[in-house]
Amino acid sequence: MKNQFIIRTALFGFAGLLALSLGSATQAETRVTYKSAKTGSSYYQMGVQISEAVKEASDGDIIVTNEESQGSVQNVMEVRGRGADYVFTTPPSLVTLAQQGKGPFEGKGDPKFDTIRALFPIPSLTMHFVMSKESGVTDFEQLAGKTLLLGKGSFGAREGARYLELFGLEGKVEIADVELSNAVPALKNGQIDGFVTAGSYPAPNVTEAAASLPITILSMTGQEIEETGRTQIVIPANTYAGQTQEVITTSLPVVAYTTTEMDDDTAYLLAKDYWESLQHMAKSAPWWNGVNETLMPNMTGKVHPGAARFYKEVGYPTDESLK
Repeated sequence: MKNQFIIRTALFGFAGLLALSLGSATQAETRVTYKSAKTGSSYYQMGVQISEAVKEASDGDIIVTNEESQGSVQNVMEVRGRGADYVFTTPPSLVTLAQQGKGPFEGKGDPKFDTIRALFPIPSLTMHFVMSKESGVTDFEQLAGKTLLLGKGSFGAREGARYLELFGLEGKVEIADVELSNAVPALKNGQIDGFVTAGSYPAPNVTEAAASLPITILSMTGQEIEETGRTQIVIPANTYAGQTQEVITTSLPVVAYTTTEMDDDTAYLLAKDYWESLQHMAKSAPWWNGVNETLMPNMTGKVHPGAARFYKEVGYPTDESLK
C-alpha cells in the first residue's frame, strides 16, 4: 500500500509538472491574425513572408496567420469586432476617414476606430506609367494621341484616369479596352503604346515588360506630383531592365496597424522582428528593398506605444505627438 501511495503521488506530481510545462508553453506562444489582401496578390504574399519571418525571428513565440481580405476598407471595418490579436494593412488615409466617419465609413462610425495604432510601413502602391520606346513618349504631354491601357476597377486604373484629367489629357488619350493581365502582350504587338499599373516596385508586370521589349517609365515633375496630392516616391535606377535613371512618381503609402488592445510587448516584438527581417525577405522578393526609415513619416495617426519603444531604441523618426 505504501509503495502504491508513493507511485500515485509521483504520477500526480509528474502530471502536475507536465500540465504546468504545457501551460507555460501555450502561454508563451502569441498568435496574431494578419489581414491584408486577396490571395494571389503581391500584398498577400508579403503577409506570408512577414508571418514566416516573424516566426523565425521570434523562435516560434509569435505565430502569424494570414487571412484573405477583400480590400483595405474591409480591413478597417473589422476592427469593430476584432481583439488584441488583429493586425491589418491599409492606406493611412482610410484610417483617418474611419476615425472621422467620412467616405466609405459615413454612418458606420465606431469608438474602436479611435483605438487604431500603427506598427510599421510596408511597400507602397507605386504608380507606373509604362510606355514602349517605340512610342517615343518621354513625358506626360506626349501622351496625347497615344493608346493607353488603364485596366478596370483597380487603384491604378482609377488613379491613372484621374491623372489624365488633372494633366489636361482627358479625351486626348485613347483608352484601350484590354485587361491589365494582357498588358505585356498588347504592348509587344503594338496594340497599345503603354499601360498604367500600381504596385510595390519592382512590379512583376513591369519587370516582364522590360524583359520583353525596350520601355520608358515616365517620371513626373514636381508640379505634376503636387497636382495629384499624392506622396512622392523614387524608383531607383536599374530597378528594371534598361532603366538607367531614377523614376520620380507617386505612391499610396500602406501601413500595418493594430489597436490599443494589443499589449506593448507583442507590438514591440512585431515591429522589431519585421525591421530586422527586411534584408532577409528582400533576397526572395525585391519589393522589400523599397522599405526603409524614409517611409516612417507615412505612418500618419498614432503609433502603438510598443512599436514606438522599438523606434526610439533604433533612432527611427516618429512624431512624439502621435504616440
